[in-house]
Amino acid sequence: MDNNFKVMKVKSETKLTYKNKKAAKIIYDTLEVDNDNFVESKIDGAIITYTTDNSSLSTTLATIDDLIVCELLSEKITMINDEQP
Repeated sequence: MDNNFKVMKVKSETKLTYKNKKAAKIIYDTLEVDNDNFVESKIDGAIITYTTDNSSLSTTLATIDDLIVCELLSEKITMINDEQP
């Protein structure tokens, strides 16, 4: 039996764009606590970029799904969509 299996790595990048820097910063700060050690994040103006590096596709999809659900909930809680530009 051949034990020379290659380990799969799945990388992803998710970009979220907001109306303005203030809205992006609010969401970034809200999600940063939950994202520690799961995703890398950076903010550049009104754009937040999340990068994941996992060992399986299912883990990557679960991470992205969790990120999106948390982001949507953060928007609702902070009422970010109701802000004027």
